Amino acid sequence: MAGNKAKILLVEDDPTLSYVIKDSLQNNGYDVVHCPDGESAWQQFTKRSFDICLLDVVLPKKDGMALANDIRKQNEKIPILLLTSKSMDDDKIAGFKSGADDYITKPFNMQELLLRLEVFLKRTMKKDDGVPKHFKIGSLNFDYTNLLLHNGNVEHQLTQREADLIRYLCINANRVLKREEILLNVWGREDYFLGRSMDVFITKVRKYIKGEEGVELQTIHGIGFKFAYNNPDQKN
Repeated sequence: MAGNKAKILLVEDDPTLSYVIKDSLQNNGYDVVHCPDGESAWQQFTKRSFDICLLDVVLPKKDGMALANDIRKQNEKIPILLLTSKSMDDDKIAGFKSGADDYITKPFNMQELLLRLEVFLKRTMKKDDGVPKHFKIGSLNFDYTNLLLHNGNVEHQLTQREADLIRYLCINANRVLKREEILLNVWGREDYFLGRSMDVFITKVRKYIKGEEGVELQTIHGIGFKFAYNNPDQKN
């Protein structure tokens, strides 16, 4: 992603760590705005346009959870990554509920962070991968490119992660999908806390499709899920 000048909002109160992260990101072609606390970060977010947010959880003035929640209310699309410590497992789950898309655990390797950012930015840049971008789900139209799920009566503006999950379910409609399969293909890796995150997003998807005739996101106990519906885009 070097040279792409994607703009990152970095919110970290540790001076040494923030310097190391900012320096590494800039050396890899990113435009970085660093803020040492949640309030100044929120002010920057409301004034400027960013491509991705990288937030520490424990921050002065406004913590990372509250900041993520505020950012998500204003912008449903922007990817949010949390910086967490190994001892803050509950915060990881709370972070997903506040609107975060992923987390990275301190201490971390900078190469890991760079790879995570690259994955999210490739998705938000809507690289054409040959996979359908529009699906019909009951009465709902799913527009992956614009992160919209809508019909004549309701419109849901989706987050990138919600859209990635729904598209994967649509592509694999009427198949039993193992939990680890979904995690690897939508989240990019598998671990306990991402599994908990997936459950949060599955609940959100169920709310979106509630009441749609002939559409059901089934739990296959001990295995995973099955998105049961008549998908005209499915080839099988």
